[in-house]
Amino acid sequence: MQMHLVSVKFLVLVCFVSHNIMQSYQQLGVPENYEQMELNEGSGPESIAFDCKNEGPYVGISDGRILKWQGLNLGWKQFAVTSPNRDKKVCDGTTNSELEPTCGRPLGLKFNRKTCDLYIADAYFGLSVVGPNGGKAQQLATSAEGIPFKLTNALDIDTNTGMVYFTDSSNTFQRRHIFLSILSFDRSGRLLKYDPRTKNVTVMYKGLAFPNGVALSKNNSFLLVAESMKMRILKFELGDEAKGYVPEQFVQLSRTPDNIKRNENGEFWVGLNSGRERIQTDLLGFNTDPVGIKYDEDGKVLKELDGNGGLTFTSVSEIEEFNGKLYIGSVVKPYVGILFA
Repeated sequence: MQMHLVSVKFLVLVCFVSHNIMQSYQQLGVPENYEQMELNEGSGPESIAFDCKNEGPYVGISDGRILKWQGLNLGWKQFAVTSPNRDKKVCDGTTNSELEPTCGRPLGLKFNRKTCDLYIADAYFGLSVVGPNGGKAQQLATSAEGIPFKLTNALDIDTNTGMVYFTDSSNTFQRRHIFLSILSFDRSGRLLKYDPRTKNVTVMYKGLAFPNGVALSKNNSFLLVAESMKMRILKFELGDEAKGYVPEQFVQLSRTPDNIKRNENGEFWVGLNSGRERIQTDLLGFNTDPVGIKYDEDGKVLKELDGNGGLTFTSVSEIEEFNGKLYIGSVVKPYVGILFA
């Protein structure tokens, strides 16, 4: 009888613990309306783009390729490459950052909706473009004011003028040495623009601490730039070049911002790529775990994407809102996340 009571008590304890574990798992798990598009090879779909036919998504990955999603039956297919001398045998499928200078590392992606050309910010090969049929991208710019780009990162396009706004996160350190940039608090980053008519590159602002994501407002009157090391978003008013480009702070964040993407309503999604370690090791103490924030044009928070302390969203580089879905990029994960609205 005593053994039976002990067994019952043990069973109750197991059920209690299991119930709490399941509750914790549900709290830390991803939402029910979440899916993943697994990559066959490589990793790190940092940026996401859809073409002028609304096909895609397109992503740039760790082995230097830009892939296009062909649907469930066909999956991912190579669309373009950025390296002029890429060795397919060496590069395909690699996640080795030491091969990036050879294979390329496409980061920012954006289609010009008028021309259907895809513009690419490659960390090692600068600003490039490829036509709607893909293939080997054409280099447009690799330096400005005589200083070579070291870490071309993100871009956006004014479709009225064709002007391309982009960032070079450092003119000292390459992407594979990014931790040295962080440790030295490197402030050699630049905001630039490329004019496709004159083929000239203009330095709009310099001395930035790892400038990252770039996004134009809906009417192209201002530009947002993520300054990652200072954990803030800067706002640059556009218009009279003679007055120069002096930024104001748009928002200050508590985590590191990465890419910025504007949706069709003129709202901005900011991916928050790091700074979650404290929350992950103190799960009982967190209230929210923002891995992405949507802002209006005045910097007001409209929505937060909560990572719930889980591993799925440990690295969110970009959130692309498209046709009622949120497509979630990552600099390290082997998949694209999708959240259905």
